Amino acid sequence: MGKRLYRSRKEKVIGGVAGGIADYFSIDPTLVRILFVVTVFAGGSGILAYIILWIVIPEEPLVFDTAENKNSDTEVQDEKINEHLNAINAQRQKRRVFFGVALVILGMFFLAGNLIPHIDFFDLFPVILIIIGISLLVTSRS
Repeated sequence: MGKRLYRSRKEKVIGGVAGGIADYFSIDPTLVRILFVVTVFAGGSGILAYIILWIVIPEEPLVFDTAENKNSDTEVQDEKINEHLNAINAQRQKRRVFFGVALVILGMFFLAGNLIPHIDFFDLFPVILIIIGISLLVTSRS
């Protein structure tokens, strides 16, 4: 059976799409991420493409080391599985909070643009990107 395309569990920033594509083509995930960013600024189609790929591409299946599992008892196996599932749930929670905050901020800018006619959202878009970038850098250090 040939190589399958999956969203990456290891090389994941948002949904693992870029990491999965990079793994499939054996290239650096950063290059794929840069390509998505360039397409966002070249007409906005990158966001739509990423969301569609996030929905369509399945997540990489979990693989547990079977040799290690044969030598250990079931309690240790269950503990490892629970730790892994807890880590996945913690990552999902962080992503939900991040996207929730991002949506609230975007909603506030759109609302301000409707209520105060002198504010143009596209003039503030670079400020939004800078704020999001700073928050990502701050949260990545902790």
